[in-house]
Amino acid sequence: MKPRVSVVIPVYNEGENIVRCLDRILREVLLPAEILVVHDMPEDTTVPYTQEIARKDPRVRAVLNTYGRGPANAIRFGIAAAQAPVAVVTMADGCDDPRQIDELARLVERGVVVAAASRYMPGGQQVGGPRFKRMLSRWAGRTLHIFARAGTRDATNSFKAYDTEFVREVGIESRTGFEIGLELTAKATRLGRPVAEIPTIWLDRQLGESQFDLGRFMPGYLRWYFFAYGRRLTSERLAARRPAGLPTQRRAAAQESSANEFQDAR
Repeated sequence: MKPRVSVVIPVYNEGENIVRCLDRILREVLLPAEILVVHDMPEDTTVPYTQEIARKDPRVRAVLNTYGRGPANAIRFGIAAAQAPVAVVTMADGCDDPRQIDELARLVERGVVVAAASRYMPGGQQVGGPRFKRMLSRWAGRTLHIFARAGTRDATNSFKAYDTEFVREVGIESRTGFEIGLELTAKATRLGRPVAEIPTIWLDRQLGESQFDLGRFMPGYLRWYFFAYGRRLTSERLAARRPAGLPTQRRAAAQESSANEFQDAR
């Protein structure tokens, strides 16, 4: 059965921690789904645990990212590899609530291009995490919602669902950190495409160490924060702004499809 939702999980040496994450997702996601565990290197400690689960449940796949190292490239690769019309990005650290994956996916099926799990709308909450990072994230989300009229009060949260055709249309330019969620929200806002949100309770990770580096990733966040403000763009004008030589997500998806067909042939 073709999946209705592709769950994209970027990982880096999560090791045995991935077992708890996948167990929860497999238990809570009721829609036909594929779960793509995207890793940067064959020797990643997450891989053997993922492969063991995949042998028991065909929904799970360990996918080697060939776009370059780092979370942004892993997410780009995962969305390009997605076979479903909806891709949900979630983290491996247990911060996100997998019970909401189906609800986010259904919002996209109803017509929104970005569906956000929001910590900062009524009913949402963030538990734990660095105070300064939490303050910046909340401020960015609220100002974008009020002044740029973004359809979510939590534009920086990575836990989002995307219309994969929309992503392949507008492309992903981020190459460093976790700002893809903000980039695609900003692009949807400038294009006038629908963005929606549902409340979520985010819990700081209990196992392992976070790979988030605020100082390193801040320039990317600032770029897309300010991009969200401005006059309405058309798809053509948005494409014209893309740096020369940057491949579209649609072309990347075609390359990934060809690679998969080659692997199947072998």
